[in-house]
This record gives sequence, C-alpha cells and structure tokens, in this order.
Amino acid sequence: MSHDSESGAHEHELRVRAAGEQLAEQGADDAVVEVVTARLSEPADEPAPVTRTVVANTGGVVFDELVHERIDQPVVHWGPLPDLSRWVESAERNIRFVLALVDHEGGDVAVYQSDVPEPESETSAGGETTHVHKVPVGGWSALRYQHETENVWSRNADAVADEIDRVITSGVRLVLLAGDPRSVAQVEERLKNERATVVRLESGGRAEDGGDEAQQQAIREALLEYTVARRLELHHQLKDRLGQGSAVATGAGDIADAFVKGQVDTLLLDPGAAREVELLVRDHPGFDVGAVPEDQPLPADQALVAAAARTGANVVVMPRASLGGAPAAALLRWND
Repeated sequence: MSHDSESGAHEHELRVRAAGEQLAEQGADDAVVEVVTARLSEPADEPAPVTRTVVANTGGVVFDELVHERIDQPVVHWGPLPDLSRWVESAERNIRFVLALVDHEGGDVAVYQSDVPEPESETSAGGETTHVHKVPVGGWSALRYQHETENVWSRNADAVADEIDRVITSGVRLVLLAGDPRSVAQVEERLKNERATVVRLESGGRAEDGGDEAQQQAIREALLEYTVARRLELHHQLKDRLGQGSAVATGAGDIADAFVKGQVDTLLLDPGAAREVELLVRDHPGFDVGAVPEDQPLPADQALVAAAARTGANVVVMPRASLGGAPAAALLRWND
C-alpha cells in the first residue's frame, strides 16, 4: 500500500488489479473480487511502509488490518479458509507496548506499536503539584513540608500506575518506564503483580534535553530483549515438556485432536513447513474450523490458525528446528 515513491500510487493500482485477477482465476465470486479490490484500493493514511491484509467472503469484508512492513510479492488466496500465515508473521513482529515517562508531578502514558513511530494513544496522569516546587527552609515546618511533598509524589505515582493498569487490562503485555528514578521506582512497585513485563529504561524523561535519541535506543534494546526472552522461554518450555512427555502436542494431527479437547494454550507454528502438511476435518471429529468441507484436504497452517482463532489460543511463529523438527507444536493447558 506504500506511496513513498513517485510511482507509488500507480504501483498500488497495478497490485490491486493483479490481486483481483488472481482471485477471479482461483474461482472467487465476482462480488468477492469487487469488495476486495474496492477495499484494497482505499488509501491508507499511515506512514510507509504499509501493507494491508483483507479477508472477505460473499457476505463482505470480515477482516481488514494494516501492518507497517513492506511486502514485495502480494499473496492472493481463495479457498475454504483464509491464508493468514503471512499476516501472523508480520503481526507477531509488531509489539504493542506502553511507554510511561514519569516524574514527581505524574507521567505521560502512551501506547505504541513497535513498527510505528507515533503513539496510537497518549494520556497524562497525576499532575498534582502542591508542595512539589516550593522550597521551605529550617524548623519543624520543613519536616511537615517534606512529608506532604512525599504524599503528593506518592499520589501522582498511584495515578500513573492506575492509568498503566487500565492499558494493561486492554491487552498490552509490555510496559517501559523512564524518567525520575524515584518516581519510576514508585510506579514499578505498584505494578509488581500485573500481568505484564515491566522494564525500567535508563534513559529518557519528560523534561530531558536531548534525550530523544538515547530514549529511542533504549526502547529498541528493550524491545529486542523482550522478543528474544519471550522466544527463549517458549523454546525452553517446549523442550522441557517434550522431555517429560507432558502437556505438549507435536504434528498437525495431534494438535488438531488437542484443539478438539480444548487443551491448546499456545500454538507454535512454522508456517512454511505446516503449509506442506494436509489435514482432513473428518479424521478429527469435533475439530472446529468453521463451515468447511470435511473431506477436502486443508493446508495445516490454515487449519491450525483457524482453530486457534476460534478457541482463543495464542499463535507464535517459530522455525521448525526449534519445534523438534515438527512443522507445529502446541503447549497444552493440561494432559488427558
């Protein structure tokens, strides 16, 4: 969808036309071709690079999402299930996170996508300034002032933590904190029991001159460490469970049976390898991937992603070598 070159608009138009032709050649209804090409033709008011994934059926568009990644070769597919492997790979690389810049007066809490420089939302919390800037000297009044000032700092930290908590509740699982060390520590303490990874950045703050470059570098490092740590944790979980033969399934067929039992918590998938494997719904009674022909072979990547979507399981892309040589594996909630 990118228009960041002189011929960008023309190239976009050619890609849309080619996508429509490929859909028609694969047997898609005229109405589907029309609605897909119409949606793909709409301009995306987003910074380049930008790619659009559209899923549609005879009822219209059922999924439409932008990711900030350049795709040189568009993928067009018509069949019983959507081909979402490319989108899964792109979406997984895009980490949604909170950046909170805090000091004694409160903080700015912004939600970012790792591939977009501008925040998707931004709010301020706290803001109470009583006793923060005045500087009394001597006597018992100074002690009383210090106590009241610390109470103000604490209330501002509480306000920032409450705002971060609200964002975490919406599904964000990574929080980056930067700013005044004491205020950062107060906010961090209040977030200890949250279902999110909290990382303290050593650079950046609300009023730090020239801090943008150092802050951006600190954010990049934190995102990389988070991604590597997350993959290593899953790899070790899989390795341990394979060694114990417990709470794990490998291979498309066994994973399909685990989906039938509602056991799959996280699907680990090598899309390219899984695409070479076929699944028949009739071989796994109760395997729910929607209204598809039970006797038509389905690419395993499409079938397993569909089952994950219908059951709320997580999907993580990993290379086959990390999956014990299998095209897919699943971490289960429990054993039989």
